[in-house]
Amino acid sequence: MSDWERANRDLLAPPEATTTPAPPPYPRRDDLIEFYVGPTTSFRYFIDSASLNALWKQGEIRYVLVARSPSGVDNVSFEGLRCAGQSRIFATGNTDGTWSVRPTEWRDLPRQSDVNAAARLRRQYFCPHNDPIQSKAEGIDALRRGGHPMVWLPENYDRR
Repeated sequence: MSDWERANRDLLAPPEATTTPAPPPYPRRDDLIEFYVGPTTSFRYFIDSASLNALWKQGEIRYVLVARSPSGVDNVSFEGLRCAGQSRIFATGNTDGTWSVRPTEWRDLPRQSDVNAAARLRRQYFCPHNDPIQSKAEGIDALRRGGHPMVWLPENYDRR
């Protein structure tokens, strides 16, 4: 992305991409699917399967992320992910099950990180070959498998 494109993202984005979406219903424990972020994090990470939304034409995936600390405290956020390598937080969850809508700007994801959930979701689950998943079902399947089948994972290949 050029410097001009970074400075003028709103001009390049389709109109629906510039508005802040309303948060989905607060996540229920039964709808959470755990995924692996990396060996250096002590948190456990989950995606609320009910909130997963693939906006294929926009190249964007929206979801509710739950990051659970070792003491059992949940940090809840409603986020967006662009397969071009950007993420954004639309809202954060409160302990009473409500949302605080304070959207951030789109931010570039770190290239290599073992502790960034959005970067891991992009690389291994939601953007195989930098193309967005095309449906909610495809994303849920990737989370349950431990990775998208189009992404290289040792268990996806016969090593004979």
